[in-house]
Amino acid sequence: MVRRLSLLGLSLAFFTACAWAQRGPDIFVTPIPNAPFSGTVEVQRSIVQDDGHVFNMKTTRMIARDQDGDIYSEMRALVSPSFPRTPQLLRVHLYYPKTRITVMLDPATKTYRADAVNRPPATEPPGLFFAAPMGSDLPAGQYTDRADLGSRKMDGLEVHGVRITQTIPPSITGTGKPIVITDEYWYSYDLRINLRIEHNDPRTGSVTMQVTNLSLQQPNPALFQIPAGYQVAGAQRGAGKNQ
Repeated sequence: MVRRLSLLGLSLAFFTACAWAQRGPDIFVTPIPNAPFSGTVEVQRSIVQDDGHVFNMKTTRMIARDQDGDIYSEMRALVSPSFPRTPQLLRVHLYYPKTRITVMLDPATKTYRADAVNRPPATEPPGLFFAAPMGSDLPAGQYTDRADLGSRKMDGLEVHGVRITQTIPPSITGTGKPIVITDEYWYSYDLRINLRIEHNDPRTGSVTMQVTNLSLQQPNPALFQIPAGYQVAGAQRGAGKNQ
């Protein structure tokens, strides 16, 4: 059975699941047709602990979009930088824009959940946002600087860069010192996704995500199908029709 789900509900469900593997900014794959691609998102993340120690982690995951705009996006565990193997696959998110059906696959249990969204997701990456919780309460533009970084090539595609710098003044931080938070985005107009994202907050850490191994060929159609042997989440095995 396919449930109806609001766009807000879809976003909350998807990004909650994604947070198991990484938190903060993410590479958002837009559901646009006629621009197929596949690639690997390389993630480097550091987390500042309460005692000041910095904990470094990494992960890698595949993303893809077919000619129809269908989306395939993996979520994998964060692991130590020295971890020699591919990180564990936690979830796979599928989205079909023609039917507005979103599917979340759970490889561990071989189950899936399908929902219908009320409105289609945006066809552009989410707007630039401030990572600091207090940042949204600051007057727009008062503590913010936007720098155009120009254009350059990534994996053969032209991308355009923007850096957003938020300076939280000492009067708000309560530490007697300003806090400078930066977010950098490198956007491909051809694919209409960010190919690189950098976020740095001295209080919590940093994250860098970049799409590598980029291919503009039509991905394997099997990626966008529910694998054989998967059942609807909550259904008893052996009951009903095979999915």
